[in-house]
Amino acid sequence: MEPSSDNSTPPWAGLPAAWTVACRDEHLKQIGCPNTWSALEWIGVRGIEIAVDVEGCCPHLFGGADYSLATADGVARLEQTLREHDVVITALCLLNEFDNRPDQEVDFVGRMVDVAVRLGIPSIRLDFLPRRLKERYDEFLALSIDVGRRFVARTDDAPVRFGVENHVTTTNRIDFLRSLFAGVESPKFGLTLDTANFYWFGHPLSKLYEIYAEFASCACHTHCKNIGYPEAQRERQRPMGWEYARYACPVDRGDIDFCRVAAILRDAGYRGDLCIENESLGRLSPDQRRETLTREASFLRRIVAETVGSTP
Repeated sequence: MEPSSDNSTPPWAGLPAAWTVACRDEHLKQIGCPNTWSALEWIGVRGIEIAVDVEGCCPHLFGGADYSLATADGVARLEQTLREHDVVITALCLLNEFDNRPDQEVDFVGRMVDVAVRLGIPSIRLDFLPRRLKERYDEFLALSIDVGRRFVARTDDAPVRFGVENHVTTTNRIDFLRSLFAGVESPKFGLTLDTANFYWFGHPLSKLYEIYAEFASCACHTHCKNIGYPEAQRERQRPMGWEYARYACPVDRGDIDFCRVAAILRDAGYRGDLCIENESLGRLSPDQRRETLTREASFLRRIVAETVGSTP
C-alpha cells in the first residue's frame, strides 16, 4: 500500500494554515492502514481531530503506543509523534456528560485546555447532550450556562476556544444555542459547526445558510459532512433524523454547497479547520473508504484554495 501523494510536496502546500483540512480520528481506523499516521498520509491530510475520554485516553488512535493525555509523559510522547509525522491536532473532541458529573467534567475540560496549550491545539469540541435531564429543557440550559461560565473563567488566559457541537436533540435547536451563547457570553465559548446536523434535524436546505450565517462568528471548529436527500424532501421541514442512514453521503456528493459554506465562514473571519466527518463510510469497503476520504480531502482543499486563497 502506497500513500496517495508525493511526500516531497504535501497536498496542503501553499494553503492557509488557519484553514487546515483535517479528519476525525475514528475514520482513520476504517481504511486498512497500519496506524493513524499512515492513514493520514494516505488520504493526504495533515490535520486531525482526536477524541479523548474523561480518563484522558485517546481510544481511536491506533498502531503502536497507547496514547493518553492523562500524564505529562503521555502528552510528551504524542507531541513527539506529531512532530515526526508533521501532523497537527486541530481540535480535541470531548465526550462530555455535564448533567451527570458537572464538577468532574469542568475539571476534565480544564486539564484538556492545559494539554491543548502544550500541543498548540486551538479548539476543544464540547458535547452538551442531556443524559439525566432529557425532558427538563430549562434545567439543562441553566446547568449548561453554569458549567460553560465555570470553565471559561478557569481557562480565561489560555489561547484555546470551546466549540459546542450542534447535534442530536438539544444543540441543533436554534433557541437553545442562542440562549447558551448569550448566557455564557464569552468569545472563547463558541460552536463546532456540524454542517449536516442542522439538515438532519429537519431544517430545509435553504434555511441552513441562514443558520450558518447567524452562528459563523461563533464557529471555531467544524465537522464537514453532507446529506443527499431526494429533491422533493430538500425544502421540506422533515422529521428529525429522517432516513439519515440511507442518505448520509460524502462531503462532495450531497446537497450542501460547501463553496457557499466556506464563503460564509470566511466573511465572518473564521480561522479554524475543515474537518471531515463521514457517517456513510459503514456502507463501503475499506478500499472504498480510503478512496472516499482521499477524494473528500482533495475537495475541501480545493474549496479552501478557491474561497480563501493561497498563502504568499
